[in-house]
Amino acid sequence: MAGRPGSEDLFDDILLADERFRGEGYQEGFERGARRGLQDGRRHGASHGARLASEISFCYGFAVTWRGLLQHNADAKSRKRVKALEALLALVQTSPHQDPQSAALQEHTERLRAKFRQVCSMLSVPADFHDYIRASEGTSF
Repeated sequence: MAGRPGSEDLFDDILLADERFRGEGYQEGFERGARRGLQDGRRHGASHGARLASEISFCYGFAVTWRGLLQHNADAKSRKRVKALEALLALVQTSPHQDPQSAALQEHTERLRAKFRQVCSMLSVPADFHDYIRASEGTSF
């Protein structure tokens, strides 16, 4: 019976090794998943941030250009359009896009898009920002 305690210890070691390896595997997988999640999150955030910045920049350039074209017209319709363009510029300039964690960013972006659509309607031009991006992709200098 001297061999029996050793065989029980061996059996315990096998059971404990299985638990230990399972725990180590879980921990390693968790750490890899966390790193991968951070990498994917950064990539996703950078992509969406770049699109938002592009949209805001486009709205700014759009409003400045149209305001420059219309500001010398004296008729009431042009004055209304310039006023709407100035409101669009004010929204662009007060955008909280500098702080991506701002709770107001989503709401402000929606107001900016709505104002952009309103201005486009007043100017009788397409209101889809993506149409402008696709049109400029074919342009080469």
